[in-house]
Amino acid sequence: MTAQPLPSGTADTAARLTGLVRALRGHGLRIGPAETVDAAAVLDVLGFTDRERIRAGLAAALLRSEGQRAVFDATFDLFFPLGVGTPEAVRADPPAVPDDPEPPRFGRPDPLRDDLRERLAAALAADDRAAQARLAGEVMEAFGRYGAPGASGAPGSDGWSAQQALGRLSPETLLARILAALRDGPGPADLSDLVLADEVRRRIRDFRALVTTEARRRVAELRGPERIAERAVAPTADRVDFLYAGRDQLAELRRTVHPLARKLATRLAARRRRAARGHIDLRRTLRRSLTTGGVPLRPAYRLRRPARPELVLLCDVSGSVAGFADFTMLLVQAMSEQFGKVRVFAFVNRTAEVTDLLRDGDDPARLAARILTQAKVTGYHGSSDYGSAFGGFAEHHLDAVGPRTCVLILGDARTNHRDPGLDALRRIAARARRVIWLNPEQPALWPTGDSAAHAYAGVVDMHSCRNARRLGDLITRLLPV
Repeated sequence: MTAQPLPSGTADTAARLTGLVRALRGHGLRIGPAETVDAAAVLDVLGFTDRERIRAGLAAALLRSEGQRAVFDATFDLFFPLGVGTPEAVRADPPAVPDDPEPPRFGRPDPLRDDLRERLAAALAADDRAAQARLAGEVMEAFGRYGAPGASGAPGSDGWSAQQALGRLSPETLLARILAALRDGPGPADLSDLVLADEVRRRIRDFRALVTTEARRRVAELRGPERIAERAVAPTADRVDFLYAGRDQLAELRRTVHPLARKLATRLAARRRRAARGHIDLRRTLRRSLTTGGVPLRPAYRLRRPARPELVLLCDVSGSVAGFADFTMLLVQAMSEQFGKVRVFAFVNRTAEVTDLLRDGDDPARLAARILTQAKVTGYHGSSDYGSAFGGFAEHHLDAVGPRTCVLILGDARTNHRDPGLDALRRIAARARRVIWLNPEQPALWPTGDSAAHAYAGVVDMHSCRNARRLGDLITRLLPV
């Protein structure tokens, strides 16, 4: 397998561009025919001499927000790679792969690995991006193939794994060596060790990303870029599943709270304006039609002056759904001006009001920790108990619910095989204007294990809400105005 330049024929370019657009649409990016035509014009103007200019031009034509850039970059690398096959620099000077296909056992020397680690440490210390890119190709060539290195025809070996390659190389263990090189080098001497360590960790993360990109490129040559774009490219923040979001993804979600709140507030305001028109006043419409020969050209409406609804959040903040509840509480608090009153209650197995904690907190990332430590949301154990929580709310906080109140329940409805407390939930529903339950699990899981979702769905409206995009749609469609 040798490196070849990408063909730039008209048919191949059109196929790559339309494939890129289809893959981006699969990740939820809204790209229409007009944007696709603009992207084709960008390619016609820029040509194929500068790949990064092509990347920037296509991003300007196809994207609508900065949050979509990470998905675009990863997908662009699949459809417009630097080349195909083994990179030219690696082919000219391939790593000396040993004949022994097995990884060296603990304690045995590994000259190839040691050489790559030594050169990587020097490249990271010098922040040499070109050398790091070349090393990413060498690392994949040496350690990334499934099965025996170099046995491209062996069954099961037709694949590449960044995790396998990085596991063999262990770049994180080079931190101390790179720090020592930076201290002895010509760089600024007044930087603290903590600052230098953070900078080295950033460079190591960037190198890991280079290896991951190289692995995706090679797998895309074997499996097709469409399949890899669907399965191996991380989705945008608003499409990340709440239950499986990592720390970095949750942090990205929190950064989208206020932009999303402004968008949802605009939608709710539009619904409120439409609702204020009310129903047609037949008597006034007929009387007004007399001036137009009996044709009701100008219908008259019964004007409504609705008061803004009140909102009560009842949130499960146990570990399994804490990220979902955390994000939703922050979003509703950012939209508080759209409601007459907002009160927030949290529970694990006891219910406590946390409205003040939500309003006064200055660090959204620590919201769940503040609730667990400062509010009495647990009793004698730390497991979820919906029945006990609903019973406590109905006994101590039922005055928070009135005829203008919409109750929004957040949780996975998993009761740990305890009493679900349906009678207490019915008491809450009887007093409220509406009760809506948002469940972060997919409906296929509702009848499994200790879930009481179907029992609760017989009392209140329950909807699956697995990501921020779905949450926004449900809020604007279901909440009363």
